[in-house]
Amino acid sequence: MADNVIDESDYYPGKDHLHWGYQEGVEWGLLFPEANGEYQSPINLNSREARYDRSLLNAGLSPNYVVCRDCEVINDGHSVRIMLRSKSVVTGGPLPSDHEFELHEVCFHWGKENQRGSEHTVNFKAFPMELHLIHWNSTLFNCLEDALGKNNGVLIIALFVQIGKEHMGLKAITEVLQDLQYKGKTKIIPCFNPNTLLPDPLLRDYWVYEGSLTTPPCSEKVTWILYRYPLTISQIQIEEFRRLRSHLKGAELPEGAIACFTGSPELGLDSQWNYFTLY
Repeated sequence: MADNVIDESDYYPGKDHLHWGYQEGVEWGLLFPEANGEYQSPINLNSREARYDRSLLNAGLSPNYVVCRDCEVINDGHSVRIMLRSKSVVTGGPLPSDHEFELHEVCFHWGKENQRGSEHTVNFKAFPMELHLIHWNSTLFNCLEDALGKNNGVLIIALFVQIGKEHMGLKAITEVLQDLQYKGKTKIIPCFNPNTLLPDPLLRDYWVYEGSLTTPPCSEKVTWILYRYPLTISQIQIEEFRRLRSHLKGAELPEGAIACFTGSPELGLDSQWNYFTLY
């Protein structure tokens, strides 16, 4: 295990050197002007307002992910992040023709109880966890930071997570979380296969909308693809995430405070979005 403390700005492009969190009364828009935009994520996905787009059947979403060797897993004080070193890409679906979107990282969002934790909701139903596969358009840009806020710059594939049987593909992550209890801890794992995070290829149903990053700097013009069918992890696995702390080891906390991952942002407005789903 690496005991070094990371600099968050290495992993949050833009203005992330400024402190932010989910505490009550914290207004991101004061520090990050893009958070005041009209196309902010997350949102509630209203299935009755979804519009069927038959053209998506003719251009299937095509992930081409490869196994990543020596991946870095990070507790950055806001989330767990898997930094990928291999070139995994996705094409097709609602994405511009002949454009490749390279997978940059995977991050997780969860709650302290099974009734909430996901950032997006479906018909106002929350899930215990939501994971994001964050991509950038490697056809047009040189890196994720260059792609932020640009047309067709960033793609996030999101998957809801429910509680059930153990997820074998995530064992490589959950087995090392005990070494990442405090903010700033990192761990190198021998390999990780991002393909295990995708649903069965026959389960092609998903929603698409244009929104933003859900963490500062909250840049907009992000294409969101949210799979309808959730992944499943065990109760034991999600409890490993819930044991993590959002503060540095040895940091002094206010009396009675427990600094753990319990927050999620307020939902954005959902009346302005057009949704597309395959059945």
